[in-house]
Amino acid sequence: MYKFTTMLVFAAFFQYYYLIRLMGRRTSHVALECTLQSNPNMVILSEEIASSKLTLFDITKRICDAVQDRAEQDKYHGVILLPEGLIESIPELYALLQEIHALHKKAVSVEEISSQLSPWASALFQFLPLYIKKQLLLSPESDNSAQLSQIETEKLLAELVETEMNTRTKNGTYKGKKFNSICHFFGYQARGSLPSKFDCDYAYVLGHVSYHLLAADANGYMATVSNLKNPISKWCCGGAPLTTMMTVKRLLHGPTVSSVGKPSIHPAPVDLKGKPYQMLIHEAEKLLMNDLYRNPGPIQFKGPGSDSKAICLCVEDQDYMGRIKEVQANLEMVKMLVKPGCSQEVLTAAVTTMASIVKILCLMSPSTKGEAQS
Repeated sequence: MYKFTTMLVFAAFFQYYYLIRLMGRRTSHVALECTLQSNPNMVILSEEIASSKLTLFDITKRICDAVQDRAEQDKYHGVILLPEGLIESIPELYALLQEIHALHKKAVSVEEISSQLSPWASALFQFLPLYIKKQLLLSPESDNSAQLSQIETEKLLAELVETEMNTRTKNGTYKGKKFNSICHFFGYQARGSLPSKFDCDYAYVLGHVSYHLLAADANGYMATVSNLKNPISKWCCGGAPLTTMMTVKRLLHGPTVSSVGKPSIHPAPVDLKGKPYQMLIHEAEKLLMNDLYRNPGPIQFKGPGSDSKAICLCVEDQDYMGRIKEVQANLEMVKMLVKPGCSQEVLTAAVTTMASIVKILCLMSPSTKGEAQS
């Protein structure tokens, strides 16, 4: 975090835009937390892009509009955060990756892949810079996913933004200084800092819970701790079966590709209706137009600030395990009310209501959607 916030200051001093890509499968969560902690000018979350179905050119236009708005205030610097998985959330690039992966599975050589793409995918592939083409053609990871850490999404966006800003300059719609950018990839640096006091407490408790799960012969369970925003004495410990978090992911649906089901733990995306994201939306305009860069300082283990926790964690008021217990209590109440001897009206209301609830939950639950990836 310290290095990241130091870069914010440098960006302002030297008048360039920093496009920073964070590494990791859950970097949308990291990017959201970094934004709430350090106040960069802009963050582009994968979940936002997927929800709005924004194309590569939509994202480019959004960044260009932000650059132009800041230029009108004589600000030619800024910081933009990007999560590693962003490229998979862009519809046309995701479809291109799937076609390339399908050809990899058929043992098509890298040199021949581009010639066997569908017409629209081939057109997109030819549009991309050479270095991006090479990175997209890299062999998939062991879990059949693309090598996202090797795809320089930030560099691609920087080039597209620069091209668009030059076009706007020629057209007379942009009259500010030339757009300059520096791209940086926070690889293991993004998760390589010293653990905070909270991290240490959390890890110790997880280890303690794991010991009790092992002692109880509870194999295949994951240690869980909830109510983390409260003092340690109020934390709730438990264990969750790994199978409850798993779905059978169907890969590579298509007319020429066989579908193979693999069990996997479904991801936990940023909740676009959650309080942390809503806080970001509320502050987005202010962060974009103002330089509110903030450095939280080094990690403290004693004294003021030592008990600080992630903002995303603190603003949520949901007691996960507590709410599950509440659902279970309501189900028990239904069992008590709906039993032999109850009225026909009560039985009818229970059947229709429960059927509706089950149908809605099946539509919402990843475990019943099949997680089809095409």
